Amino acid sequence: SGSIGVSGSTWSYSSIKTFAQCPRKYYHLKVAKDVIDKGSTATIYGQELHKAAENYIKDSQKNKVAIDLKFAFIQELLDRLNAIEGVKHCELRLGIRKVGTTYEPCDFFDKDVWWRGVADLVVVQDELAFSVDYKTSKNARYADTKQLDVVAAAIFTHFPKVKKIKSALAFVVSKDFIHKEHYSELRDSYFNTFSSELDQLANAHETGVWNALSSPLCKFCPVYNCEHNRR
Repeated sequence: SGSIGVSGSTWSYSSIKTFAQCPRKYYHLKVAKDVIDKGSTATIYGQELHKAAENYIKDSQKNKVAIDLKFAFIQELLDRLNAIEGVKHCELRLGIRKVGTTYEPCDFFDKDVWWRGVADLVVVQDELAFSVDYKTSKNARYADTKQLDVVAAAIFTHFPKVKKIKSALAFVVSKDFIHKEHYSELRDSYFNTFSSELDQLANAHETGVWNALSSPLCKFCPVYNCEHNRR
């Protein structure tokens, strides 16, 4: 969807998920910016695990192999990932600029960035790359591989030599691996994965209508003045 780019908005997988969960919440967090989401215990734990994984991969390449005991249960997985040959990029920040119908690499915080995302681990060999996203959910029942599509598209854009990506969601608690393969010739279709959601978001920007949606997640929402908030 070009319209969202024209309106000057930048999107990410998490922002699209927030909008789908509740447009009112999205409005306060991303548009009015009058509410700050400090995160739940679960999100903070996830951030800590991602940081521990990043540090372990980086340190193990310098022959330092200590990992926080709290996250020792992921060391076996990280050792397997670290054994993959290639140049490793941890918590790789990717920005994409949209120019007409084409996509270009750009810095994460560029003024005209259209999409931004962070790849937890990318290993680049030559024409083959590996992309892994760590998940701290207790199981893979609600796995959404669509986020892998956009990250793969961004990797193809930033690493034009790469022709194929072996992507995976790694559920570190249940030890489930959800695999998906991506090919450079399909890059633009991966960028269009969320085109319908982006059209809905663009429409909300244009109309100024941000309806609240009620769900069990309302009790965790930081928008306290909403009629559905159950705190």
